Amino acid sequence: MGWEALWQWGEDVVRVEPLTGGVANDVWSIRIRGQIAVGRLGSRPDADLSWETELLRHLDRAGMTVPVPIPTTDGRLFVDGLVVMKYMEGRPPETESDWRRVADTLRELHRLTQGWPQRPGWKSSTDLLHVETGTRVNLAAMPREGVIRCRAAWARLVGRQTCVVHGNPSNPSNIRMTADRVALIDWDESHVDVPDLDLVLPDNAADLDDSAYDIASQASAAWEAAVCWRDEYAIKRLAEVRAV
Repeated sequence: MGWEALWQWGEDVVRVEPLTGGVANDVWSIRIRGQIAVGRLGSRPDADLSWETELLRHLDRAGMTVPVPIPTTDGRLFVDGLVVMKYMEGRPPETESDWRRVADTLRELHRLTQGWPQRPGWKSSTDLLHVETGTRVNLAAMPREGVIRCRAAWARLVGRQTCVVHGNPSNPSNIRMTADRVALIDWDESHVDVPDLDLVLPDNAADLDDSAYDIASQASAAWEAAVCWRDEYAIKRLAEVRAV
């Protein structure tokens, strides 16, 4: 159905202009009931969208600032791959102090989602020690030597508690800040994993000690290499993962 499904949010809902930054989705600003919102159209299956929208509602109820989904007139949170979400005002982080606030927000996300079920079809970094595929990851497509290096990095995370990770919080475009709150947007890569993967931030804003930072940064580089393989960025990230 595509964007034609917008009428299910009301007869006066219209697309305003495309928004940049997304890769896997078509994202537009939307005017709904006189307010600006965000519409995102993609090809994710219903089970995946149900996981994401329920997560955002949970975080919103717990007091976090997230792009909470706006229901259709009959109460659905998505229709044929289309989700309409609250628009997040603000600016990206710029200073060390800003990034420390981002780290605090991520730790609150991790605290609120301990024991959360895995996103349908996804695998965590430590799951990939034993399987080759999970959503966008296909280790069989990577060089064998690269897979060995990635798995060695992920093996250092075994036994740690898991929770929902945002998946790409070090990208400033995924953060919207104001004087009194930090909002995380673009939850496409969120899944259940070890929280360290979220805490490799500029200026070591999460204040990890040397050992913890090394473990997290190596595991994060391995993850981004695997999930993006094989574009130029993934090749660059794989080069950062040390040989065994």
